[in-house]
Amino acid sequence: MRILDHAVVRLLPLVPRAVVQRLSAPYIAGPELADARSTVGALNAAGQMATIDVLGEEVTRVEEAETIAAAYVDVLDAIGADGLDANVSVKLTGLGLKVDVDHCHHLLERVVGEAARRSTFVRIDMEDSTCTDDTLALYRRLREAGNDNVGIVLQAALRRSLADLAAVRDLRPSVRLCKGIYVEPPSIAFQEPDEIRRAFVALLDALLDAGCYPAVATHDEWLLAESLARLAALPADGYELQMLLGVREARAAELVAAGHRLRVYVPFGRRWYEYSLRRLQENPQMASMVARATLARLVGRG
Repeated sequence: MRILDHAVVRLLPLVPRAVVQRLSAPYIAGPELADARSTVGALNAAGQMATIDVLGEEVTRVEEAETIAAAYVDVLDAIGADGLDANVSVKLTGLGLKVDVDHCHHLLERVVGEAARRSTFVRIDMEDSTCTDDTLALYRRLREAGNDNVGIVLQAALRRSLADLAAVRDLRPSVRLCKGIYVEPPSIAFQEPDEIRRAFVALLDALLDAGCYPAVATHDEWLLAESLARLAALPADGYELQMLLGVREARAAELVAAGHRLRVYVPFGRRWYEYSLRRLQENPQMASMVARATLARLVGRG
């Protein structure tokens, strides 16, 4: 099955953009900030919080990184103007991490500072393993400079994550805990689903033991049950659950109705095609599932 999954990934660039757009539409607010504002407004009306992501990671020029940083300031302005219950998520490669680390720090510091002036929070996303050391180092620099409105992400799939948590434990970080979607070699990452689930639970236990604020990001029902059992002792504002836009929406509504704080990841931007293609390429199993679902719909119409 894995051979088939990777074969599908190799064919993805041949899929027409219009098809990719239709497939990705439920998971992306749209190309413009106005689309994100509308989407977040609807989520808030349903009792759900949001974190807004500006698409455009993996920039290759400083000028592109400057544009992404400016877009985040626009997002922060919109959050304030609309009174949205939302914060922002930032991928450091979008701020030029692989172009100039020091300039990336400068741009990130600007975004975090603008967010602080608006009493808003910034989540630094965790990308593939080549970015982990720099991401954690920049996070520490910001926290040691007195910025408290910033958090990180840890991926259960990475074998190093427990050690990474131990290294920042003194900061009592706000942590989004997720499985991780990046394809990494066995020497770096767990490969089997049950291994990743066990690592996820171990990380959550370590987060709680360290007194960190956990943002549990998963659509896995088994992990949700295990997490909720561990979070039950915390006050309602002592944790949050997170899901992706367009995924398990009925379950999200159930969790909110049960009294849990739930935040939805809302990406938007004109780089939707690159984002959609990358997510599928980074997750061959997801790409294969999409291909099978699309084929089934086409056959059904016939």
